[in-house]
Amino acid sequence: MTYRTHNLGELRKEDIGKRVTLSGWVATKRDLGGLTFIDLRDREGVTQIVFPDNVSEEVAKLANEIRTEGVIKITGEVKERFSKNANMPTGDIEVFVEEMEILNNCDVLPFQVTGDENLSETIRLKYRYLDIRRNQMARNLRARHNMMTAIREYMNEKGFMDVDTPLLTKSTPEGARDFLVPSRSGEFYALPQSPQLFKQLLMVAGIERYYQVAKCFRDEDLRADRQPEFTQLDIEMSFVTMDDVMNEIEGLAKKVFAGVTGEEANYSFERMPYAEAMERFGSDKPDVRFGVELKELTDIMAGCGFKAFSGVANSGGLVKAVVAPGCAESFSRKVLGDYENYVKTYFGAKGLAWIKVTEEGVNSPIAKFFSEEEMAAILERTGAVAGDVIMILADKEKVVYDGLGALRLALGKDLDLIDKNEFKFLWIVDFPMFEWSEEEERYKAQHHPFTSIKEEDMEAFLAGEMKSVRTNSYDMVLNGSEIGGGSIRIHNQDVQAKVFKQLGLSDEEAREKFGFFIDAFKYGAPPHGGLAFGIDRWLMVMMKEESIRDVMPFPKTNKGQCLMTEAPGKVEEDQLEELFLKSTFVEETK
Repeated sequence: MTYRTHNLGELRKEDIGKRVTLSGWVATKRDLGGLTFIDLRDREGVTQIVFPDNVSEEVAKLANEIRTEGVIKITGEVKERFSKNANMPTGDIEVFVEEMEILNNCDVLPFQVTGDENLSETIRLKYRYLDIRRNQMARNLRARHNMMTAIREYMNEKGFMDVDTPLLTKSTPEGARDFLVPSRSGEFYALPQSPQLFKQLLMVAGIERYYQVAKCFRDEDLRADRQPEFTQLDIEMSFVTMDDVMNEIEGLAKKVFAGVTGEEANYSFERMPYAEAMERFGSDKPDVRFGVELKELTDIMAGCGFKAFSGVANSGGLVKAVVAPGCAESFSRKVLGDYENYVKTYFGAKGLAWIKVTEEGVNSPIAKFFSEEEMAAILERTGAVAGDVIMILADKEKVVYDGLGALRLALGKDLDLIDKNEFKFLWIVDFPMFEWSEEEERYKAQHHPFTSIKEEDMEAFLAGEMKSVRTNSYDMVLNGSEIGGGSIRIHNQDVQAKVFKQLGLSDEEAREKFGFFIDAFKYGAPPHGGLAFGIDRWLMVMMKEESIRDVMPFPKTNKGQCLMTEAPGKVEEDQLEELFLKSTFVEETK
C-alpha cells in the first residue's frame, strides 16, 4: 500500500497533470454546494483537494463523513487552481479527488487546532499532542530541530566528541535541590543537575573536546524560563584559555542563531565585566537593547538632609537611580506608587523616591531635604532633563541592584523602549568566586566550586579573602536572558582543596561528597574549561516566546505537573516497601 507519493508542501505548477496519492489531516473543510474543498495538512505544508460534482457516490459519502482533524488518504489529478493563493507554497495547484480512504476519523475536538486564538495553557498541556499540531508549536519544534542540527554540525566540524554521561549519579552539595531516586539498597541516586563532574573527568581521561545534548534536572521553584527537566548543551575542552573557549563558542552561537532565525549576528559580542554590568544595569544578564542605566548617587547623598538616604550612604549601603524618560506628565502618583509597591513587594525595598523634572523646576516630596547644590548634582549625575522622572532606591547593595534592575526592565517594557525585532548577544565575564547567602549566613560559590580564580586575585584568595576574588568565568546573554555560562576550571588539587575549605567543607566532608573527583585530579589533570547552554531558554528567546514551555514538546506546569500523563502520581505500597520507603504525606481535606 502506498500512503503518499508527495508530501503536502511539495506540489507545484510543474506537477499539473500528474496523478498523485496524498495522506494527512483535514485542516479545514468547506462545502460549496456541488463542490467540497478540504485543506489537507501534514508536517511539510497544506494542499487544497477538491471533490468535484462528478466524484463517485462512495467518495462523496466519505467526504461528507470526514471531520476536521480526521486522517485521510486520497488519490487524484493535480490541476491548476482557478483561485490562486499566493500565501501558500502550493497555492497554484489543487488535487481533484478520484479515490478516498478514511484512515481515522476524529472525535469532537477540545479546541480548534487551526487558527491562532488564545487558549488556556491548562488545556494546551492536557492535550499537548493536539497543541503540537497548531502553527505556533509546529513552528517552534521545527526550529528546535534546526537548532540541534546546527549544534551537531558545528561541534562535529570542530572536532568535538559526543559522549553521554549517567543519569543516575551521586547527590552533591551546592546548587538547587536534587531529584532523588531510591534504590533497593536503601540508599539514593540523584538525577544530574548537569554533567559537570563527569565532563571534567572526561578531560582527565584525555577526551580533550567533548560535547553532549544532555537531560538535566533541578528541583527548584519554577517560572516562565525554568523547568524541572530541561535540555542542556554541555561542552568541555582541554588546554584552553578563557579567550579560546569564548571565541569557539561565539562561532557556535552565530551558526545556531542563523540556523534558527535566518538572520546573521555579524559582530563581535561585547565582553562586559560582572562589576560593570551590576553598576550600570543592576543585573548580571542585562538587556542592552535600551538605555535607562543605573546612576550612582551614594556619594552625593552622604551629607544630605534626607536621613533615609544619608543613613544608608554612611552605613555601607547604596543609593542609585534610574531615569524614566519623558514621563513627568504621564506618571501620576498612582503609577509611581505601583512601581514603588513592585520593588517593595518583590525585592524587599523600603521605599522608592521620585523627582519629577519640569520646565519650572523639580517636583518631589523629598526636594525640600536637598540644597540647590545637591539637587544640581543629582540632575547632572543622572542626566535628567525637563519631562523626565528620577526614581531613587537606597538600601543594601543586593536590594538596590535587584530592585532597580527589575524596575529598569519594567520601564523598558512599559514605555516601549525595547526593539522587539533586535537581537543583542553579550558576554558577562569575571564573576565573583563567592557570594554571601543571607539565608545560610555563609559564603557560597556563585557559579560552582570548581571555577578557577583569576591569577591577579590568587594572592588575595590564598590569604583568605572572599568578597573581592574574581574567576575566569563567562556567561552568554541574549536580550536580557542568560542562555549559557561556564568557566575555566580548577585543575590544581591544592587550590581545589582550599576552595572547599573556604566554603566550610571539612576534608572529611569534601572527601565524602567529591572523593572520586579529588582522586582523579592526582593523575595528570590538564588545564580545561567549558560552558553549558540552556537549549530551551535560548530557543525561547530566539523565537520571541514568553514561556519556555512553548518551545518544549512535553513540559511541566509551574507546579511541576504533567497534565497530560498526570505525573507525578501515586505508586503501590509494595513498590515503596521494596525500596524501604514510607510516605508521610497527608492529603489536604476540604
